[in-house]
Amino acid sequence: MNTHLSLNAVMAPIGAARGLPNEHYIDPAVFDAERRTVLFANWSGIGFGKDIPEKGDARPVDFLGMPLLMVRGGDGQVRVFQNTCRHRGMILVEAPQKIRNTIRCPYHSWCYDLHGRLRTTPYVGGPGKNTHADIDPEDLGLVLIRSYVWRNVIFVNVDGNAPAFEDVHGELMARWQDFEQPLHHGGEGSSFQIEVASNWKLAVENYCESYHLPWVHPGLNSYSRLEDHYNILEPGSYSGQGTYVYRQLTNENGQTLDDFAGLGEKWDKGAEYVAVYPNVLLGVQRDHAFAIVLDPRGPERTVEYIELYYARPDEATPDLDSLRATNAQLWKTVFEEDVFVVEGMQRGRHGALFDGGRFSPVMDGPTHNFHYWVAMQVSSGLVTAAD
Repeated sequence: MNTHLSLNAVMAPIGAARGLPNEHYIDPAVFDAERRTVLFANWSGIGFGKDIPEKGDARPVDFLGMPLLMVRGGDGQVRVFQNTCRHRGMILVEAPQKIRNTIRCPYHSWCYDLHGRLRTTPYVGGPGKNTHADIDPEDLGLVLIRSYVWRNVIFVNVDGNAPAFEDVHGELMARWQDFEQPLHHGGEGSSFQIEVASNWKLAVENYCESYHLPWVHPGLNSYSRLEDHYNILEPGSYSGQGTYVYRQLTNENGQTLDDFAGLGEKWDKGAEYVAVYPNVLLGVQRDHAFAIVLDPRGPERTVEYIELYYARPDEATPDLDSLRATNAQLWKTVFEEDVFVVEGMQRGRHGALFDGGRFSPVMDGPTHNFHYWVAMQVSSGLVTAAD
């Protein structure tokens, strides 16, 4: 894969830069390279804490072909393991389930506790002999994957070499410090997914800029206009957009959703929407928040998992059920309006003469920031592999 010359153009200043070349959207070999250098080498989202809410809950995840297992231990902590038995490589858990104390391999019944420690090895020394001098349980626990939970998203660093999550995303965590409080999922209607015939990066690029609002989201743009938005840039970490004119929903009785507690004045009418590199999209408003995990299924297929959260639990506020339902439908409509855009760009990347495109120096800063970051990850990863 000869990418250095073309990626140099991506890393140029925004006024002269080109976008990522076509092969970064359509070539299986480049997709595999990004799997290693971008998605496995950084803090990528794989799921949500709300999917394993109670102690003993376990949920398998296929992340870019790698079998992972999210588990909430007896101590309440989320851990992620490689979903592979240390004996003969059997998949341990095939479907979401409650595990009392033991993760048991269905092949030869090797058993692990919820911390991943190997506890029993039946007949490993022969019939009736459950130990052997050559089999040391201390060395054969499940492979623990580095993980971190923020905004209810479960992030993992598969290769184990990324800086600590707080070091990578500390700037954004500080920016949104007001929202460091409990998140309550809105219930079944606040969870949905969208499949797009598109490379995952195009979903990031589209989400983090407001330039397209007048043409793609006319309803939203009617009250939150392009000129009411601003760019959010943080080289090497995240980018996105904010609005000065967030408008709360009201129902027929004039009710609104409950605000998060103690928010600063900025959030009275402000809201922000940020792509947390590489594959997580977050939004915060005074009365709700959302998180999107992009699941790359191939160079030209992505599944978007979308979850909505509120300041108070739905079971405590049944009078607000209709507002939550309306809010979910509004966001679903907005996200579905983007489908034709990302799929159209994907088809456009098969134009053999397309050179990656140019950026508006004023409007496309968040998107250029993401392209630059991807190019840096791929370039440094290829150099490391060559060494």
